[in-house]
Amino acid sequence: MIRVENLVKKFLHKNAAGKTVEKTAVDGISLHIGSGEIFGLLGPNGAGKTTTIRMLTMLTQPTSGEIYYAGQPLAGHEAAMKQLIGVVPQNLNFDQDLTVGENLELHARLYHMEREDRASRIAELLHYVELEDVTHDSVRQLSGGMKRRLLIARALLHRPRILFLDEPTVALDPQVRRRIWELIRRMGRDGVTVLITTHYIEEAETLCDRVAVMSHGHLLAVDSPEALIHRVGAFAVEWEADGSRDYHLFPARQDAVAFAAGLTGSTSVRRANLEDVFVELTGRKEGL
Repeated sequence: MIRVENLVKKFLHKNAAGKTVEKTAVDGISLHIGSGEIFGLLGPNGAGKTTTIRMLTMLTQPTSGEIYYAGQPLAGHEAAMKQLIGVVPQNLNFDQDLTVGENLELHARLYHMEREDRASRIAELLHYVELEDVTHDSVRQLSGGMKRRLLIARALLHRPRILFLDEPTVALDPQVRRRIWELIRRMGRDGVTVLITTHYIEEAETLCDRVAVMSHGHLLAVDSPEALIHRVGAFAVEWEADGSRDYHLFPARQDAVAFAAGLTGSTSVRRANLEDVFVELTGRKEGL
């Protein structure tokens, strides 16, 4: 559904000395995301995730490279391709003076949806995200979780085949976060291709069929969370070292247990997780 070939984005900025220099934010990435796949894009701050999403959603022009949606090139067909995608931004950009229903009505009109289709689609999506009881309430009255679900409903109005979710559960409590997760899973089952950027590593491990780890504009790895975990080691040993926690990864539990037996002090053996992959690949914990 989404194919990216050798995508590059360079821009000019001033360095610490005040000199204008060229900086590469995205450096020749290539990937393919299938129809109905839930795909996660991970990386520390400054990795190039946001720039990549901005190019995919036509907010930033690539320096070079190709983007394809459903086998068709994006370049030169931007207007048609906008009908294929929906975007759920991190920021809550509703019209605060309108009700829930009025916000959706406005968005549907911007997509030139017919009146009868607008009414039925809005009712369908409000039921889908469990907001039908607040149709006539002001957006200001909604909780954070409700607003996130309304963003998703708005992005789905024109029946996109691809949905971009930028930090969809940021600042939400665990219970609400899991409701959003189930909504995302349902979209995948309904055949929508979903691309998520998130700093919650657990979220990516739980939701995504595959994830890509970015750092300094490069793709370091692309695979299922389980495959990436086994790539770095299935089990981890953690222990106290000089007042801080250290760890080491092992392919098999018996190896981890044998290593732990030779340590003194507080020691634990656990299954490795996607956060271990993130740290091993990027070499830092910023953005977790």
